[in-house]
Amino acid sequence: MGAMIVLLCLLSAGLGALAGGLWFRRREKRTLEALDRMLDRAAQGAAIQGPLDEGLLSAVETRLGEYLESVGTASQALQEEKDRIKTLVSDIAHQTRTPVANLLLYTQLLGEEDLSGQGKVCVQALEAQAEKLRTLMEALVKTSRLETGMLALCPTPNPVGPMLEEAVAQFAPGAAEKGLTLTLVPTGAAARFDPKWTGEAVCNLLDNGVKYTPAGGRITVSVTLYDLFCRIDVADTGPGLAEEEQAKVFQRFYRSPAVQDQAGVGIGLYLVRQIAAGQGGYVRVDSAPGAGSTFSLFLPR
Repeated sequence: MGAMIVLLCLLSAGLGALAGGLWFRRREKRTLEALDRMLDRAAQGAAIQGPLDEGLLSAVETRLGEYLESVGTASQALQEEKDRIKTLVSDIAHQTRTPVANLLLYTQLLGEEDLSGQGKVCVQALEAQAEKLRTLMEALVKTSRLETGMLALCPTPNPVGPMLEEAVAQFAPGAAEKGLTLTLVPTGAAARFDPKWTGEAVCNLLDNGVKYTPAGGRITVSVTLYDLFCRIDVADTGPGLAEEEQAKVFQRFYRSPAVQDQAGVGIGLYLVRQIAAGQGGYVRVDSAPGAGSTFSLFLPR
């Protein structure tokens, strides 16, 4: 009889423990499901609300909800501030277009006058700086429009050859004047890209090549096809880049210390990266000091 009582007690205790374990598991599952729903709502930008039970796990839920809401609010405020800055830059650039154009015009008229030697030097310096300012303003307008979505990229299936021929023809006179050999390897390749903006990106790469390659050097434009991408290479025999600089050249306003004395504003390669990314592509550089550089623009096929 005593053994029977002990057995019943043990059985009762076991059932109680099992019931308690099942209850705890169900509570734990409900809590995890609630947290999962909260994270889903946070990812979608929705408010995190709902009745919560008291207890340690519910306190964790509440704190997590408060944290996610604060992060969402901060992210939204940061994005709004970025948008305001981009809009301001675009507005400033637009407002300065006419004064810069007038400055260039009057500088050219002044250069036609009979000036002294020092006067001519000053006019040339003034014209160079005004031209640099015009280039900077145009680049800022383009990047601001891309970043704010005012101008959207519209990639469609297109042959690559005509776009490259037009870009190379634009820089051929400047390359010849500097004593550079500019070559386009013929191609019948095609890819998905926005012709206008991709042509802009290729022109920026060619502009860098012509600008920084010394007289007697070579610039070669070629195309390689892969299963998923079409790669456009712009290779030059310029001074090249150190390894630590290769990731920096695509940052806005970065300029290598080796070319600080040459014309440029450091925004062209940043614009190339924005154009490539906006079409599902990317850009990279392969370079070494004294061995030239190859900038590769990858476009989806």
